[in-house]
Formats: sequence, C-alpha cells, structure tokens
Amino acid sequence: MEEALAAGNAVLAAQIAALKRPTLSAWASNLLVHSEPQQVARMLRLGERLRQPHRNLNRAQLRRMSRQRSTLVDALSQQARSLAAEAGHPIGQAAQRKVEQTLQSALADPSASEQWASGRLVKALAPPTSLTAATAAVDEACARSAAAPHQARAGKPPSKPEVPETKSVRKQRRADEASRKPAQAQREAEAAEQRARRREEEHDQAQAEVERAEAALRELQQRATRLAQQLHATVELRRRVRNDLDDARRRAAQTDHTARKARHVAETARTHAERLTTRGSRSPAGQR
Repeated sequence: MEEALAAGNAVLAAQIAALKRPTLSAWASNLLVHSEPQQVARMLRLGERLRQPHRNLNRAQLRRMSRQRSTLVDALSQQARSLAAEAGHPIGQAAQRKVEQTLQSALADPSASEQWASGRLVKALAPPTSLTAATAAVDEACARSAAAPHQARAGKPPSKPEVPETKSVRKQRRADEASRKPAQAQREAEAAEQRARRREEEHDQAQAEVERAEAALRELQQRATRLAQQLHATVELRRRVRNDLDDARRRAAQTDHTARKARHVAETARTHAERLTTRGSRSPAGQR
C-alpha cells in the first residue's frame, strides 16, 4: 500500500486497503497449509475416508480411524501454533481452538476442505452442525457394527417386553432419565460453545476491519502530511521566483533607461562630430 501511495496510484492503494486481512487463527491455518504440504495431503485423504460409508468396516477399524482423526487434529493444531510463534506472531489457546475447529470442519465437509487447502482463509471455518459430520458418521458406523452381531444372533430386532410399570420399573425409568441428563447437558454445552466461537469469530472479523480502517487512515494522513509539506515548499518557491521576477523587471527597467540615455549621448556625439567634420571641409585651409 505504501508503494502504491508513493507511486501516486491512489486507486490501487484504496484497493489494497479494502482487502480483508485474515484473523490470527486463519493466518495460522494458512501458514500451516503453506509450510506442511505433506500433512495437508494426509488431512485431505483422511477427510475423504471419514466421509465415505463405513458399513464394511469393523469396530476396530472404525475406532482406529477415530483415533487418527483426533491425533492428527491435535498434532496439526500444535504445529500451527509452533509455526506462528516462529514467525513472530504467537497465538493463544482461543486461537488454537479455532485452528482445531477449522481442521474439524475441513475433515467434515468437502467444500470446507477445499477452502482450508487453498491457504487463503480470511477467518476460521465455521464448526459443523454436530461435533463433526465425519465424527457422527464414524460413531454411527461403530454403533451399527456393535449392534450387528446381536441382531444376527437373534434373527430379528429385539422387541421390548410388555412389563407393567411397577415401582422398580419407575425407579429404573427415572434412573435412565437421570443418566440422559448429563448427555443432554453436554450437547447443550457444546452448542453454547459453538455459538460462543461464532461470536468470537465475528468479533475477530470486526476487530480486523477496525485495524484495516485504522491502517488506511494512517496511510492517508501520512500522505496528506507529505502533500501539505510539498504544497508549503511549492508556495515558498513560488514566492522566491516571484521576488526574483520583480527584481529582474526592476533591473530591466533601469538598464532600459540607462541604455536609452547612453544611446542619446552617443547620437549627440556623433551629430556633433559630423558637424565639425563638415565645417572643417568648408574652411579656407581646406580649399587650398
């Protein structure tokens, strides 16, 4: 932007100033993509595997994929944090969580995966609607894999026995409801965390826009100062040239008067000389 302003290209400078500057978490994610191409390829392959149907995989394979997902996300988020620190802009835990959120989103959604792999993110990718779509797929496949042997042995889905709701049944039902409450609370906490992260991203984006506007204003103020200095120097130079012009005109007027006077004296002297010459040629001595 400074180079564009120095070159006098205000349009280009305005276009550069209008470009969105990435948030710190998005910058760290981009830095990771550009610095670790092999890890990027590994992430893309794992994301494709996680998004594929898992009906033919056994429980051990599904669990292994789930562990790979968690291990890779943790490792890459730590790597992004280390790269950011080495680049002179360390990130905190909140920004690192947003990097993890971006990685989870890249694993869950092919469009998000392409955005992340481009290395041109402006802000962290939004979290998936669940923990991740890929996580849900793997967990669902694990559940199917675990239930399949029991269903195969029974030959048909187990039916719920019709048992009257005795005191023990009511007690068991209440216990079941109580056991479901922590899971519901966990889901609500996760939803609240996702909303908080989105609000933090919105704040980061707004703060980045403030910083861009402040930087553009500083650049314009500096340019205005330089232009004011140039204008002042031009006005001073014009004053000096005008004074020089006035002096030159006065000298020209004086020399014109002097030149006219000298020309008059010269013409008078020549006329006098001519008269003396003519008179001498007419004298008697001249006739002899």
